[in-house]
Amino acid sequence: MAYNETLSNRIREALENVPNVDEKYMFGGVCYMVDGKMCVGVVKDEMMCRIGEAAQAAAIKKTGCREMDFSGRPMKGYVYVSEEGMSNNIDFKYWIELCLAYNPEAKAAKKKK
Repeated sequence: MAYNETLSNRIREALENVPNVDEKYMFGGVCYMVDGKMCVGVVKDEMMCRIGEAAQAAAIKKTGCREMDFSGRPMKGYVYVSEEGMSNNIDFKYWIELCLAYNPEAKAAKKKK
C-alpha cells in the first residue's frame, strides 16, 4: 500500500528541529515517533495525528478531520486529516503543533519481549 510521500516530506521538514524524532514504517505508511512515542504520520493520502482524547472532540469538527478508524474501530486520541484540512501552511502547522503539544503526555507503547 502506497502513501503520500510529498506529505511525508512535508512532515519530515516540519520536524527537522525537533529532538529525538525517528521514522518508522507501519500501517502501510510512515509514522514519525518523538521520544519513542507515535506522534504524526501518513496513511495513504491522509495525515495521522496523535492529539489525545481531550482534543479529539473539537478536532473532528474541523474541515478535513475525521476519527482514525484503522482496522474498522475508532482509535481514541487519534485523527486523520485530509488534504482539505491542511491545504495551507497555517492549517498544516496547527496539526503538527497539536501533535507535538500532546506528545509529552502520550504513553509509549509497551516493548515486546
